[in-house]
Amino acid sequence: MYSSSSEPVRFERDCAAVLVPQGDAVTLPAGSIGYITQALGGSYTVFIEGNLFRIAGPDADALGKEPPRPLQLPDDADDDAVEQLVWKQLRTCFDPEIPINVVDLGLVYEAEVKPAAGGGRMVEVKMTLTAPGCGMGEILVDDVRNKLEMIPTVTEADVELVFDPPWNRSMMSEAARLETGMF
Repeated sequence: MYSSSSEPVRFERDCAAVLVPQGDAVTLPAGSIGYITQALGGSYTVFIEGNLFRIAGPDADALGKEPPRPLQLPDDADDDAVEQLVWKQLRTCFDPEIPINVVDLGLVYEAEVKPAAGGGRMVEVKMTLTAPGCGMGEILVDDVRNKLEMIPTVTEADVELVFDPPWNRSMMSEAARLETGMF
């Protein structure tokens, strides 16, 4: 969900977080009070004392929320079925400041499913950022990697940040351009 209103929240336990947009890892203590400003793709952006923090999905319980459910894939799933789930998972990855997933933002240039050494599958992703100096770059890469490695049979996700070609708004989906007002 994304809302222009903010939902009050009180942390029920100490919680790992990432300062937005700097990308610094911090721990927010139990009892911290703030507002959820964005809840998309299983992660949360929380406003506390003038700062934004990203809370990963597995830590949702610290906010009194349900962590994301494990992904399921039929035992006989082929590479095409895995690739469909890869793209579905990529659409659950959001910049903490922008309520649009990385696919619709045009940040994912390539995602390929390949056999992995020793069995299973590997996913290779090439993606970019809206701005090369973005402090959240490694956080987004880790989010993509972690979410892809949640897919059954995926044993490794190799996510490479590339800056050629440079991102521009024409790479966004039409829906994303309409939502952001970037025609």
